[in-house]
Amino acid sequence: SPFWTPYVFAGQPQIADPQSMIFSPPFLLLALLDAAPSLWAADVTLLAMVLLGSAALMLWFRDQGWHWAGALIAALAFGWGASMAWRIQHIGPVLSLATLPIAMLCLDRALARRSILYGAAAGLVAAAIVLGRDQVALLEIYLLAALAAWRVLTAPNPLEAARAGLLPLAAGAVCALAVIIVPVTLTALLAADSNRPEIDYLGAGRGSLHPALLLTFIAPDLFGASGRMEDYWGPPSFAWSDSGLFIAQNVGVLYIGAVPLLLVLLAGLRGQLWAREVRFFTVAAAVMLLYALGWYTPVFRAFYALLPGVSLYRRPADATFLIGALAAILAGYAAHRLFSEPKAAIPRKQALTAGGVILAALLLAVVLALWRASLPRISLPLGMAALTFAAAAALLFWARPRMLLNPMLAGTALAAFTVLDLAYHNGPNGASALPPATYDVLEPATRNATIAILKSKVVQNATRRDRIELAGLGFHWPNASLTHSLENTLGYNPVRLRTYSEATGAGDHVGLPDQREFSPLFPSYRSTLADLLGLRFIATGAPIESMDRKLKAGDLPLVARTADGFIYENTSALDRVLFATKAQAADFAGLLRDGNWPAVDFKSTVLLEQPPATRATPARPGQAKIVSYHNTEIVLAADSPDGGWLVLNDIWHPWWFAEVNGRPAEILRANVLFRAVALPPGKHTARFTFRPLAGAWAQLRKP
Repeated sequence: SPFWTPYVFAGQPQIADPQSMIFSPPFLLLALLDAAPSLWAADVTLLAMVLLGSAALMLWFRDQGWHWAGALIAALAFGWGASMAWRIQHIGPVLSLATLPIAMLCLDRALARRSILYGAAAGLVAAAIVLGRDQVALLEIYLLAALAAWRVLTAPNPLEAARAGLLPLAAGAVCALAVIIVPVTLTALLAADSNRPEIDYLGAGRGSLHPALLLTFIAPDLFGASGRMEDYWGPPSFAWSDSGLFIAQNVGVLYIGAVPLLLVLLAGLRGQLWAREVRFFTVAAAVMLLYALGWYTPVFRAFYALLPGVSLYRRPADATFLIGALAAILAGYAAHRLFSEPKAAIPRKQALTAGGVILAALLLAVVLALWRASLPRISLPLGMAALTFAAAAALLFWARPRMLLNPMLAGTALAAFTVLDLAYHNGPNGASALPPATYDVLEPATRNATIAILKSKVVQNATRRDRIELAGLGFHWPNASLTHSLENTLGYNPVRLRTYSEATGAGDHVGLPDQREFSPLFPSYRSTLADLLGLRFIATGAPIESMDRKLKAGDLPLVARTADGFIYENTSALDRVLFATKAQAADFAGLLRDGNWPAVDFKSTVLLEQPPATRATPARPGQAKIVSYHNTEIVLAADSPDGGWLVLNDIWHPWWFAEVNGRPAEILRANVLFRAVALPPGKHTARFTFRPLAGAWAQLRKP
């Protein structure tokens, strides 16, 4: 079962984690078709969804009665513009955005046709968006709700429209609720117990879109987002270190193509984007831009305070996904107006103003580069932007008279230019795609030497299950343990169990050596908690003593040196299963705070928050062993003459349940992080089962 994984953070409830993709329909289908899909298969699945969303947007344009050329331009800009292209590796948000046109199509048909069937379909598609449980999904749900309200309120007879839409919308709500209630509840409970139950305003604001990044509407690679991190000079970066922001270099790229942007500018100058049929999307684009700018305007503070869900996310710049999508719709509508009114002239003043806006943006880019001492870096991206917009303007000038006589030729020419434009400016680059060999370690059949050595060294027997750690080996390494069934103490995930993060210092990821942080309870790889975790092998991208300052060279034996780094062994790592004959009281909160473990032998003593009274005579030693071990079910056997506690050094979580000899038993939180069950004298079989639904229900019922 994939519902609990032991392969990252020493154990994680994957069923509640949005990044696991367990409830993502396209990736669920892929998993059903292929139990070990390749990276290529994952890429194809994602790109197929982008294509499906783009096709749905074209159908939606047709339903609006808008020109096919506008639909095609919109689809190209939607699928391969802005964040959809530059952040394609962010699978969750991309899937959420790719699903938006499908939801819009079903929603509008449900309201226009008074169709309960389309209403139910809209609800199911909206549920698929919600199941993404990312910030893009949240913004889309607000957008869809606002669109439904707009359609009703702007109808010729709003009261009648509301009556007619009641059943379709109710059907959608019921279908959506039925699909999302369990996954969303599980995620909400995980969030409450996680390292980030909510993000404070300052933490969210650090993920704002810097206003300077709006220049990427004109020149996508202006700041060097496609290259190496050390060459990037936009906010934030080494060259722009005073912004206070914390976002990746490709977050703020907004380019949707020269032709689409010129179309939006011309339509905006002519007042066409305020036409009733498109006004909603113009306003929505402005709202999303204000949201993305975060702390640079006072508007986001109101969003943060008033809109449910916003405080759960730390990067308002994620709204760039929606900005790109809405800009694509506006560009398509602008093309529709041009092709539908081929005899209407474009006033010379408006054309010159549009050109002036582009020129002013290019000049502003030069000024910024001078300010940040980065002028030599902008010659190519700025030169290519100028050439592209000049060519786009010339093409529009050429196509304008042909829209009347040969619209097929004009529309095809504009679309073809947009394809080439986006392929060059938004194509695969160092920020969005690297050669497959770069990620070979993630392939199930990899021949990577580090992985091969770890697999050969790890022991899994009746008492021992070695854990490993992958630290400082590269950004994509932390979750390689999932592919290769290696039980890792770290991983890559913004959401982790709070107690585990506090106990071990585990962060979002540990791709670089200096990102390995330690904690009071886990101050070093030579520590009590490292031993209790059974952390035996540590693979690092740098000498371990440079990461763990408490170690000296040679403190941990070097097992192997590979092309990736170093592999060390912690020979004092404890067994996974132990039998304790003595329990001692401990303040777990205090231990997490100060890290002062009591001087006990953990092979025979267990720390509990509320242990029973001490026995008058010492208990004789007992034995414990692993009978079977699976992700969501573990069977142990124990034999103790005088009784005691069976200790399983797996992470305690309220969704795990235990039985001893077939009868329910309480799982005690032991040694701060782990599990234990009390046993009377004799021989016993203990079964630990992960039951997320029962566990969640029990949590919800607690007062």
